[in-house]
Amino acid sequence: MMRTILATAAALALSAGTLAAETVAVITPYLAQPGTQAYVEGFQAKAVAAGWTVNVIDTAGDVAAVISRIEDAVTQKVDAIVINVDPAQVAAGLQTAKDAGIPVIGMDAGADPLLVTNVTSNGYAMAAETAVYVANRIGGKGRVVMFVFDAFPPVQVRGVIADAVFKNHPDIEVIDRITPDVQDGGIADSRAKMEALLAANPEPGSISAVWAAWDQPALGALQAIEAAGRQDEGIVITGIDANPQARDAIAAGGSFEASVAQDFAGIGAAAADAARRAMAGEMIKEKVIYVPTVLVTSANAAP
Repeated sequence: MMRTILATAAALALSAGTLAAETVAVITPYLAQPGTQAYVEGFQAKAVAAGWTVNVIDTAGDVAAVISRIEDAVTQKVDAIVINVDPAQVAAGLQTAKDAGIPVIGMDAGADPLLVTNVTSNGYAMAAETAVYVANRIGGKGRVVMFVFDAFPPVQVRGVIADAVFKNHPDIEVIDRITPDVQDGGIADSRAKMEALLAANPEPGSISAVWAAWDQPALGALQAIEAAGRQDEGIVITGIDANPQARDAIAAGGSFEASVAQDFAGIGAAAADAARRAMAGEMIKEKVIYVPTVLVTSANAAP
């Protein structure tokens, strides 16, 4: 009799453990980006506390490969999938997951009907804040360089809003809208492109500001400006993300003046919470969940 009770208890414990041990696949082509690394770390911290198994899959800049990685996760019968990529570009994989009844959460991905929800910062607000900062700093007139990345919706919307802010100032001219190569993180190619632009505009005052949709291009532009010896021209640089390298540059008081701190760990944690709710069968009404941000300048850049 006692053996039977013990065996039953063991079976129940095993069953409970199996139910608790959810497996979640996190798939991204952008793990080289510091922000993405922080998202994933924030997600993993909450997932580990919940007892989940997390498989992080990096396709190293290959967006198309995300589709097959989603399909692999479906074949492996994971309990949920989290993506950090434009959902419109991986719709075939998302449809496979939906057909299998596996919820997919966007982690700074972009809204899409095939996602349960997308957890992100408010890109519209961040872009408006930094673009307005630029416009105010240059007195509503001057020549501005923009670094954008339209292939990724959360970044694409930032460029759209910055465009609108600058167009609202008739004396601001956007002289170039640059899309850097991001496979190495984006700094090196942004520096090279900025160096070419500086060479094409050699006169002091010919470039008033650099607005970047994220920090890596801003840092590349800063390196190019300093290497060209033009750091005393008053070229204003802004970014978005406020990663550690950007914070250090802003705190130094040079050309890089402002960025917006996203709560990357908070986005990851909120994505984990959304995954938990979805795996529990909850219908999440919010198609986009926003996590608050903070403007960072020399006044608050230091740790």
